[in-house]
Amino acid sequence: MTPRPRPPKGPRTVDADVAVIGLGAMGSMTAWHLARAGASVLGFEQFGLAHDRGASAGESRLFRMAYHEGAAYVPLLRHARELWGELGAASGLPLFHPTGCLSLGLPELPPMRNVRRSVEEHGLDHEILDQDHLAARYPQHLARPGEIGVLDVRGGVLRPELAVLAACAQARLAGARLLDHTRVESVRPEDDRVRITAGGTEYTAGAVVVTAGPWSGRLVPALAGHLTVRPLVLTWFAPRADAAAYAPERFPAFIRDTDGVHLFGVPMMDGMSVKTGFADVWGDLPGPDAFTRDIDEARLRPLGEAVGRYLPGLHPYPVRHAVYHEGYTADRTAVIDRVPGQDRVVVLAGFSGHGFKMAPAFGRIAAELALERGTSFDIAPMRISRLAETAP
Repeated sequence: MTPRPRPPKGPRTVDADVAVIGLGAMGSMTAWHLARAGASVLGFEQFGLAHDRGASAGESRLFRMAYHEGAAYVPLLRHARELWGELGAASGLPLFHPTGCLSLGLPELPPMRNVRRSVEEHGLDHEILDQDHLAARYPQHLARPGEIGVLDVRGGVLRPELAVLAACAQARLAGARLLDHTRVESVRPEDDRVRITAGGTEYTAGAVVVTAGPWSGRLVPALAGHLTVRPLVLTWFAPRADAAAYAPERFPAFIRDTDGVHLFGVPMMDGMSVKTGFADVWGDLPGPDAFTRDIDEARLRPLGEAVGRYLPGLHPYPVRHAVYHEGYTADRTAVIDRVPGQDRVVVLAGFSGHGFKMAPAFGRIAAELALERGTSFDIAPMRISRLAETAP
């Protein structure tokens, strides 16, 4: 989106052209795009900015364009990488670390086929390594017979907390008013505006973008029953001896599928440990208020065992762990759309643990939907109408 005069959204008496509810990854990026397009922006965050209760935390996140989830995401990922560069340059903060991203597994596995399809269909800069080359280049990983590695050269590591703070700061510099520790109690769309009650005060806006993560279902009834809240558990493991072998210059971010184990990780960004995690093995929560940081040590044991098998140079007991949570859809595809029958309400939700890397692109799409009622990006698979086909 290019900067342009402030658009007329609703009556002149509104508090803002667009309100953004939830200022995590998606909300902060939406506010940034809206404000730099010339819109007046009012943002609400129930916790502090860059808080550690949602999905936009954990010190680091993988960025990859050779995508396990399918080649159709590559155009969005390519645009997101450009925007990460813009935001990093504007803020002066080290948001993106170009470590590369290594996918490991048997070539016939569906995730590995998707990775190869991504690089082939979109001409991505990559290397394919057989087992011998993997052992020589990246001895930190213990490759199984027949496994290959696909190195996404333009992949890397993102800094989630810094990214949220950077986007909020840039939005404020462009005129956005962002209110932290202000919980939204209700959203009431009307013919010519949206009324929002937050922190006991009523506000009005020409349009609203709901980016409230696991809490989105409370504000958008159309999502009720379609978002499942799940914990995100991250763990950090210390090297046994050669710490330099896990530095970003020598150890790319990685994602691995072996023997039914889906393990991801990033290099040693804190100077002492490698972060790893499992996806979708921690069960469901009855709702966002059931979030807890407590996790039994026995539940972490399988992750430590996987690290011991596949990354033998690391101690198989985590030096620390952290728990966050996220909203998931049944098909693990996000919802990005205007709410049917409520043309002034845009919702972004259900990123299912793999949305952060595309957050700047999703924020741009949200801004376009709020200001222009349409977007140049293909979001057909993310339409909210598909949820009606799945019984809640």
